[in-house]
Amino acid sequence: MESGAAQRRTLTGSWAALGADAVRIRFEVFVQEQQVPPQEELDDRDAQCLHAVVYDADGQPIGTGRLLPDGHIGRMAVRRPWRGQGVGSLLLTALMEAARRRGDTEVVLDAQLHARPFYARHGFVEEGGTFMDAGIAHRVMRRRF
Repeated sequence: MESGAAQRRTLTGSWAALGADAVRIRFEVFVQEQQVPPQEELDDRDAQCLHAVVYDADGQPIGTGRLLPDGHIGRMAVRRPWRGQGVGSLLLTALMEAARRRGDTEVVLDAQLHARPFYARHGFVEEGGTFMDAGIAHRVMRRRF
């Protein structure tokens, strides 16, 4: 029998291909759990981004993130039952690999303060001060390739 991690699959693609699943996850995590206003969650940049979605063994979307044309990673979200099980690492790795393949020399993200240790484990370094985004404290983190 395969482990749960082996049964997950990560897809990357356009907003047209993955947007419906990404929105489900983002609204659950950001709008419902973190009380981000819905009008702040979606933006016109989604159509320009490469999106990643992780699916469980049953084909249900369990995590998402996006890579902007400028090398910014954002909208990283994992559904609560799947947190701490490597889903975020699958997403982040897929997005960093996509950035490398297209020739980016670095990626940058705005990390919620509680998530900084996760990103640091993936080689991201904090820079600058703390700032608020959608009422949540963040810090810029960068990873050079």
